[in-house]
Amino acid sequence: MTTVDTTVDTTVDPTVRASLSTTAARNLTTTTKSVPQMRGVTPRWLLKMLPWVDAKGGSYRVNRRLNLAIGDGRLSFVNVGDAVQVVPAELRELPLLRDFTDDAALTALAQRFEQRQVEPGEVIVEKGQPADQLFLLAHGKVRKLGTGEYGEPVVLDVLADGAHVGDEVLAGGEHTWGFTLTALTPGTLLVLGRPSFQQLNGQSDTLRAHIEAELAKPVGAQNKQGEAAIDLASGHAGEFELPATFADYELAPREYELSVVQTLLKVHTRVADLYNDPMNQTEQQVRLTVEALRERQEDELVNNREFGLLHNADLKQRVFTRTGPPTPDDLDELLSRRRKSKFFLAHPRTIAAFRRECTKRSIYPANIELEGTAVQSWRGVPILPCDKLPVTDGHLSSILVLRTGEEDQGVIGLHETGIDDEVSPSMNVRFMGIDDKAVISYLISAYFSAAVLVPDALGVLEHVEIGR
Repeated sequence: MTTVDTTVDTTVDPTVRASLSTTAARNLTTTTKSVPQMRGVTPRWLLKMLPWVDAKGGSYRVNRRLNLAIGDGRLSFVNVGDAVQVVPAELRELPLLRDFTDDAALTALAQRFEQRQVEPGEVIVEKGQPADQLFLLAHGKVRKLGTGEYGEPVVLDVLADGAHVGDEVLAGGEHTWGFTLTALTPGTLLVLGRPSFQQLNGQSDTLRAHIEAELAKPVGAQNKQGEAAIDLASGHAGEFELPATFADYELAPREYELSVVQTLLKVHTRVADLYNDPMNQTEQQVRLTVEALRERQEDELVNNREFGLLHNADLKQRVFTRTGPPTPDDLDELLSRRRKSKFFLAHPRTIAAFRRECTKRSIYPANIELEGTAVQSWRGVPILPCDKLPVTDGHLSSILVLRTGEEDQGVIGLHETGIDDEVSPSMNVRFMGIDDKAVISYLISAYFSAAVLVPDALGVLEHVEIGR
């Protein structure tokens, strides 16, 4: 077999060559080339799908009706080895302790909780039994079961890390459990019995006085969302005396200030002057940097602790998977908690896990076209990929669902247009000068934030297992 020499022909003696070499010929021509490519560019569906509102003055205030519902938060825990304890200040998330200020009493109360380990299938409380314990779920997942019309078990809810059950212990009186609580996974509970609490309540004057005052407070009329009720009359006839009412507002509404992503781009004047054919080096440097800024912008919109969607979803709008992997039942639960859902947002691996669950059930969700791209959907709501959603421990993630727009009291993006040296809405490139090393500097900035106008505009499916 004959072997063909494919090495460069520069070693051939020019006196015996019959034609010009390709290496020499390339010195008189140019190659066809692409602009610089970037592997880190993603679809950035969140930036595309959010309706952007111009926030003049760099801030946006969300006015809401007065909300009377309090004490529905989750608790945090610390551990030393296997020993787990609730953070004393976090006990203020319990309704009756919301405004309690005695830190010493809270510390004493936290120390009275006893740690208990549960195994999958273990019954924690049983319907009809005396409700004489307060349970704090430090780790794990439990199922809340009721009884159907014909005596069959009905899943009422699924609770996970930070949840609490049995607040009646603090209020006193005799109560019975209205549900059965069973463990879905191995878990850690902190348990406070009624006798232990009553003993502390008798020793702490501040705790006893606070709880008595809270129980004596008149409960303001409120609607099912916890807002101060507007009194109305209906079904009457004749000269009926109509109720007088007004819509009360929050006295301290939340204001969102625009956040910023910035960087200083440096280009040497020699590069800018001599290497601009056939493409402008400065323009390409700016283009690639802007792509990176937009990627960071989407990451901040998802994960920022001040305004990011994952951290600003209302606790009542957070649900947990029933079995672990994301199933059609779980996505239906998300959709049922809000109106006019516009889209789901999930990590690509989560979408693949959902598709596997659908295949197991012989369900084949339809694809729909969105901005010229075929995307998967559920119940007509597109499921959009976003790799900014974190995957913790290699197998746990979350799914967001959003209603968007000011008119629908949804989620909106915030920016300010018309800023100096603007190259795209709320992003500018500013010339910063040339230093004594002949390096040009450009300041590239993007200003943005996001606001959830009412709590049910944003929902989160948490603890989604994508590894099985």
